[in-house]
Amino acid sequence: MAVTPESVLKDLKSKKYAPVYFLQGDETYYIDMIADYIEDHVLTESEKGFNQTILYGRDVNMNTILTNARRFPMMSERQVVIVKEAQAIGDINKEAGQKLLTDYIQNPVPSTILVFCHKNKTLDKRKALGKLIEKHAIALTTKKLYDNQVPAWVENYIKSKGFGVTPKAVQMLADSIGNDLERLANEVDKMLINFKEKVQIDEAIVQRYVGISKDYNVFELQKALMTKDVVKANKIVNYFEANAKKNPIIPIVAILFSFYSKLLMAFHAKDKSERNLASVLKVSPYFVKDYIYAMKNYSPMQIVNNIHHIRQADLKSKGVDNISATDGQILKELVFKLLH
Repeated sequence: MAVTPESVLKDLKSKKYAPVYFLQGDETYYIDMIADYIEDHVLTESEKGFNQTILYGRDVNMNTILTNARRFPMMSERQVVIVKEAQAIGDINKEAGQKLLTDYIQNPVPSTILVFCHKNKTLDKRKALGKLIEKHAIALTTKKLYDNQVPAWVENYIKSKGFGVTPKAVQMLADSIGNDLERLANEVDKMLINFKEKVQIDEAIVQRYVGISKDYNVFELQKALMTKDVVKANKIVNYFEANAKKNPIIPIVAILFSFYSKLLMAFHAKDKSERNLASVLKVSPYFVKDYIYAMKNYSPMQIVNNIHHIRQADLKSKGVDNISATDGQILKELVFKLLH
């Protein structure tokens, strides 16, 4: 049956186990989180020696996996078999391998918890095996978050650890790291480990512990563009050019594209109240005033032109119509066009 990461973890923590888990998709953070929980918590340390088997897809075929799954536990109520990198199983996409897995899913060993970690790919749900997994196994399909979903994820993750967080700190983390949830979680965890008390995470703490420059980051560049602060914007892009490895152009361009796209949406919103704009733009009410201020500095035509300039810069950064310009040069040219 199709499930969410939260519902799977809730059942696992309640010791409600299923015979087969098939974890697949582009967002590997949730696949690892669930597999790690099963690996760490289902069996006691004394039970793991004989009853927990970790296999890797590139090293096994389906027959080997299912032979392990059909064993009975020793001095334990159940056994655990986890197949990591299951997308690399040699015969998982072949008729013979799928037939073996189909037969097992229809008649699994109740004392075995069999987990497939099928990363960055998904089985075709229109085909027999895909349909069977959806019907008889715990089938989790994960997708990368959209950029506008990342801030809410960051806020919820920090609050789940018992800490408070300001909207600006949330946005800084989301903008600087993007939708890589594993990296986001790691950076947040490394930051929070510095505090014995549950404190309010603000932008100063993020700047100090996550390595985001206080004055030279994409968040400050966006603010400079909002206010058309030419001097500040130029200082920031010069810093980016001098520190290109820490400030890759593609995420910066993506954030600027998102900003101007939302600004255009704000212009076309019939109801320009702060509450409605927060809903339309899918941003925290804390940031709506920034968009209202930016609308005073840009006309709709200027925004359309800027979106065009950003798309051109994105193509150039990927080598299209670009013979020799560096990422720093592309970014400096882009910011000049956005401001003028």
